[in-house]
Parts: sequence; structure tokens; C-alpha cells
Amino acid sequence: MSSKTKDDAEKLTRPVSFRLTAADHAAYLAKVEASGLKPSAFFRDAVLTNKTQIVARPKASPERGRLVYLMNKTSNNINQLAHRANADHLAGVISETTYIRILAELETLAHYMVLAVKNAD
Repeated sequence: MSSKTKDDAEKLTRPVSFRLTAADHAAYLAKVEASGLKPSAFFRDAVLTNKTQIVARPKASPERGRLVYLMNKTSNNINQLAHRANADHLAGVISETTYIRILAELETLAHYMVLAVKNAD
């Protein structure tokens, strides 16, 4: 027989914490209030009795991971081009029309890159 009493075994000694956005926190507190429980009791009840639904995110394929990596690198280059176009425009090196066309092309590239990543898997 264990030397611990049942009371010792049931003491709440392990803290669990997590962060929420202001909106999620308000929603959480509303649910706690509606339950009539204290926040800790509400959380324990929800988690330990599986009153939660966890939706697992699918693991990204290696191809998608590589595509995200390349997109991050390319995004940096697009940002550098945008900064250069802005500096040249402010210095009078390129016209307003050319500047606007460059930015439109860069935005189009960025848009198609995002679509490529979304459609990768």
C-alpha cells in the first residue's frame, strides 16, 4: 500500500498555463461564466473529460516545405526590389508610371507565390 493518502494524491500541484488573444480570452471567460465553474475547474473538466475537439494540422510534405523556404527567400528579394524602386522614385531616377508598374508586378509575383504555397498539398 502507498504511503501517500488519497488526499495527497489528489492535490493540485502541477500548473498548466497558456496564452490567448484578447478576443479568445473573452470567449474563454464567457464559457467559464456560463459553466458556473472557476477557470481552473472549467479547464480541467474540458480537457480531462475530452470535451474538446482537436483538429490536427496535416504535416507538410517535403515539397511544400521546400516551396515555403523558396518563397521566404524570394519574398526577401521582392522586398529589396520594392525598396530600391521606392528610393529611385523618390530620387527622381524613375517616373511615377514606372514606379507604379514595378510595384504592380511585384504584387502580382507575391500573389502567385502565396497561391502556389496554398495549393502545394
